[in-house]
Amino acid sequence: MALWLVRSGKFGEFESKFLAENKIYLNWEKLNIDLKSIPNREEMFKAFQEVYPNEKKNAIRNFVGQVWPFAHEIQPADWIVMPSKQSPTVHFAEVKGKYNYHPDAAPRLYHSIDVNWFAKDIPRTRFDQDILYSFGAFMTVCRIQRNHAEERIRAMAKNNWKAPVFTQQEQLSILSNDSEGNSMIVDIEQPSRDQLAKFIERKFKGHRMAVLIEAILKANGYHTHRSPDGPDKGVDILAGKDSLGFGSPKICVQVKTTDEAVDRPTLDQLIGVMRNMNADYGLLVSWSGFKSSVIKETASQFFRVRIWNQDDVIRELFELYDKLDEDIKAEIPLKRIYVLSLVTDTQDESPT
Repeated sequence: MALWLVRSGKFGEFESKFLAENKIYLNWEKLNIDLKSIPNREEMFKAFQEVYPNEKKNAIRNFVGQVWPFAHEIQPADWIVMPSKQSPTVHFAEVKGKYNYHPDAAPRLYHSIDVNWFAKDIPRTRFDQDILYSFGAFMTVCRIQRNHAEERIRAMAKNNWKAPVFTQQEQLSILSNDSEGNSMIVDIEQPSRDQLAKFIERKFKGHRMAVLIEAILKANGYHTHRSPDGPDKGVDILAGKDSLGFGSPKICVQVKTTDEAVDRPTLDQLIGVMRNMNADYGLLVSWSGFKSSVIKETASQFFRVRIWNQDDVIRELFELYDKLDEDIKAEIPLKRIYVLSLVTDTQDESPT
């Protein structure tokens, strides 16, 4: 059995389709050929040169390295991990069938595998940093196997998605072992954000997360009232514009820091509180992200409610950092750095 990373489009545009249909798709444009009929990697390379005549040879080799496993190596009982692009969570599936070719399907949906999504919306903060690093691979399809990743993730699944405690000897074995000795090109930005997310989670547990959100709102020009620690009756922060907070927009803010992604009832509660408070808008903050029942409502609630997950909070933190209170900056000491962002033809996820 193996563990495979599969992405649902460059921007996660097919994520909902993957989850709803219990399938994974190979989202390659123009690739309307039966991949199972191609006998080896060399022939697949030749076929791809015909389909993508303007691509360089290194890019074609990269495509083959991802597509060949999808059509020929992913097997029933293997596990799939799909990092979400909609929230700071990951989804897991068990493979239930083999590769299928659909010549009459819509573009980018020609190739599929049946799966069962048995674990959805698992917060990224549950995973060790080296595993998150593997989740950041610049690939649409790849096998994850460094540092006993599959063994450790299966152990987490049995432990309610919490990392089991390893002995010192087991930890040394994990850290020193690279099962294939191979390397992968990864998105260096996402692991850095994951590390910052874990730091903030430790520093601002429970009600203290409302302190951070209040600081962000103040830096954005709002006058605020924060509820004291304890039962908050569905609202943690009230915020309004101008120096006294009487101006619009008037916002009700609910902040959740539970280990689980927030579900629909929490959103409904906030909407009810907004009516009671005569607020113009609502802001629902969930550090562990949102379940699909909430995400589905974002369009219908677009002019009333915004939802922030940890990625959104970190984005706001970056944008407003210089305006934050000195006490908050002392607790989250950040340093701005610049790195080269070089994307070569061997780093492309897929032809689009």
